[in-house]
Amino acid sequence: MRLLLIRHGQTPSNVRGLLDTAIPGPGLTRLGQEQARALPQALADEPIETLLASTAVRTQLTASPLAGTTGLRIEVRDGLREISAGDLELAADPQAHRAYMSVVFGWTAGDLGRRMPGGPDGHETFGRFDEVIAELLASGLQTAAIVSHGAMIRSWAGARAVNLGPDYVARNILGNTGVVVLDGDGDGGGWEALSWMGEAIGGRALQGTLADGPAGDAVGMDGRRRRATSQPD
Repeated sequence: MRLLLIRHGQTPSNVRGLLDTAIPGPGLTRLGQEQARALPQALADEPIETLLASTAVRTQLTASPLAGTTGLRIEVRDGLREISAGDLELAADPQAHRAYMSVVFGWTAGDLGRRMPGGPDGHETFGRFDEVIAELLASGLQTAAIVSHGAMIRSWAGARAVNLGPDYVARNILGNTGVVVLDGDGDGGGWEALSWMGEAIGGRALQGTLADGPAGDAVGMDGRRRRATSQPD
């Protein structure tokens, strides 16, 4: 099966650098709306058979233009929502960002028992996303587009794709409406990442800005934000 994991368009909270993870959350900025409208052309060559989004307003707004061009109904799944920031909700300071992302990438590295301050652990968080993917696999469909969130996509893909891992997903940005493409069956051979933000895995370093919010920024494994990214060795 082919999974197109799509981060939502830009939100006002992204611009302000807020850890805004609660449901239903903010809508899209004008730029975020433009990003959403660009998705159908960007994914025109993908034979999308089903379109899913989280319970957040921003993912459903991002998926709407794609639904319009494909004729697909947006299937809303709670398991696709962003990783809860717990006690760090709506924080905008660098210390909170580091604390949040260090937990997120700790889960990717296998420390699933670690708990977000005042929030869930990795077992609960990955478990709910896994349930949605299992539903898709059972459907027999070949290509699914999933509009979700920066931290959720980065951490889950890093944990599940055999050719990613915590260093890769921590050091490479996932900008608003960035797409991660996985192929596999989640069993046996597992998942393989084919591309990240349009770049083949193992290609040139990804570049970006800090305008997409903390969940999409490049950081070190200590959770510190980076302005430039590089591929792992």
